[in-house]
Amino acid sequence: MIKLFADENLDNTIIRGLLRQYPNVDIVRVQDIGLSGEDDPTILAWAAQEERVLLTHDVATITGFAYERLTNNLSMPGVIQ
Repeated sequence: MIKLFADENLDNTIIRGLLRQYPNVDIVRVQDIGLSGEDDPTILAWAAQEERVLLTHDVATITGFAYERLTNNLSMPGVIQ
């Protein structure tokens, strides 16, 4: 089963729609775990540690930090933008 992680930039109507369509989906929001306001590297590290796919609308900065993790041979979560 895919485990999802929604960052603060993801529209909550998308999360509600996912839960309505798939009530058993394993999704955690940044707000649910006390990571609101954290920087992108922290969000990526948590997602990788927990083996969750990151859902985000943040194409401006998250991509650069994701590539940085890859070039430093750090584990990477899946990222869906």
